[in-house]
Amino acid sequence: MSVAPRISPSALFTAAEWAPFQARSAWRGPLLVAHAWGVIALAMVAGILWPVLIPLSIMVIGTRQLGLAILMHEAAHGALARNLRLNDGLGHWLCAVPIGADLGDYRPYHLNHHRYAQNAEDPDLALSAPFPVTPASLRRKILRDLTGQTFFKQRVLFALRARTPDPRSTSPKGDGTPDTIKGAVVTGASVAPFLLVNAALLLGLTLAGVWWAYVVLWLLPLATWFPLVTRLRNIAEHACVEGSATDPFRAARTTRAAWWERAFIAPYWVNFHAEHHLFMHVPCWNLPALHRAVRAKPQGGRMAVADGYVEVLRTASGKIA
Repeated sequence: MSVAPRISPSALFTAAEWAPFQARSAWRGPLLVAHAWGVIALAMVAGILWPVLIPLSIMVIGTRQLGLAILMHEAAHGALARNLRLNDGLGHWLCAVPIGADLGDYRPYHLNHHRYAQNAEDPDLALSAPFPVTPASLRRKILRDLTGQTFFKQRVLFALRARTPDPRSTSPKGDGTPDTIKGAVVTGASVAPFLLVNAALLLGLTLAGVWWAYVVLWLLPLATWFPLVTRLRNIAEHACVEGSATDPFRAARTTRAAWWERAFIAPYWVNFHAEHHLFMHVPCWNLPALHRAVRAKPQGGRMAVADGYVEVLRTASGKIA
């Protein structure tokens, strides 16, 4: 059984250099959760008041739904709040449950991904292994995301089919396809809490006289834009990275993201994934500084770094620039 290669922070940094990166914050994580929900609320209000902005609102909300998944991921590493009870409470109820996930279910799954990253035992391996694919295949995947087909497979079929103990599959047949892998879905066993929280959201919007906003400005982003940006995240993080199973500096890819990519594809520094795999307990808000510090070291030149998500998609579809 192969495990992912590791390095110690002391291989790159002195104790004084490393100390700022590992520090936990009592307020930054909770503030990011508030920010995600604040952006969602403002985008909803914009779509309600000015319907012409609904397509833009769907993109913004879908990206912040991914943001909730990213903050759940922070909580899985114990980095969302200094107090572990607060960390788990925020990560589960305000980040995981609203998008149909379960922090307790996700944490061991994700830590296994780190332990075996890009090796045969990696539960997320099938998300990156099929790439590169043909441009036509990539277009079909994107079309399935934007038309709700991926959402239907991940959420509706997942809930209806009997569960299997195999984490690579969410169907009794154990198909293990990327659209139905548990890691692609970021979904655990929280169907009842998900329905409860979403019923509360629907009730609140109904009492406000805008019941339709739940369908158009919450459920529709969750069924379309959220699956798309989740797929882009998965591709960017691990697909087509040579040496990813043997070199800790190449276990994942970092993608330099422009402001519009951070707004519509990669919120909360999720694009700094190579740094996250090097030192997985560094909070997400410290990843940009960690990126600069690692790249300043001679070993940092080995990292896989892409200049934007367009370059990632070109690589994933066999169009190497």
